[in-house]
Amino acid sequence: MRIAPLPPILFLPGLLCDREIWAYQSRVLAEVAECTTVEWSGENSLGKMAETALRIAPERFAVAGHSMGGRVALEIYRAAPQRVTRIALLNTGYLPRAQDAAGEQEARNRYALLEVAKNQGMRAMARQWLPPMINPARHGDHALAETIIEMFARKTPEIFEAQIRALLSRPDATPVLESIRCAALLISGHEDTWSPPARHADMAAKIPGPSSVVTVPDCGHMSTLEQPAAVAEALGAWLAG
Repeated sequence: MRIAPLPPILFLPGLLCDREIWAYQSRVLAEVAECTTVEWSGENSLGKMAETALRIAPERFAVAGHSMGGRVALEIYRAAPQRVTRIALLNTGYLPRAQDAAGEQEARNRYALLEVAKNQGMRAMARQWLPPMINPARHGDHALAETIIEMFARKTPEIFEAQIRALLSRPDATPVLESIRCAALLISGHEDTWSPPARHADMAAKIPGPSSVVTVPDCGHMSTLEQPAAVAEALGAWLAG
């Protein structure tokens, strides 16, 4: 008897993240999906990241993106909607950088972190960047912090700069959301102040196809590492659809 191949899913990491950000979910979901995590290198735009992902993706696939990876997932759908069977957007957003003082402040903040990375190293930058990104209740969790810091330390300031440029030049993905017809899942952490639950509810409301929103309790921006089991459960239900 022929065994049907597992449906493929492409995992997209966020800023300075690698396959570690999706390691738990890839392991748990391996029984129900063929899991592949994209690794970013020197791409300096979300569109180029989408091209990288599409080059290694099968003809049709589900895609899940965390943070910056969620924005890349939307660019993949913009470029090749016919290839995407399902889309999951985690701890992310869809609007371009504001063209006002807030947008200028965002650029200053991001480039200030880049200067720390260049002058003091990636680990020092990661220690400064990390606290607002995780649930305040986890600030004393040394193992979680070291996992994230080590992941960032595997990247270079040059890669960091390229990804900053990609994020600062991010396009408006509102038209993409309004065109999604496949099953969509939106996940946020209850304590994620960077990409709050209300933003994910807003994104879901713009999607004309079937969508569901999951807010993970006791969780900040790094949901796949902070609450890996809850995220895997949500993704499993979405894949089973």
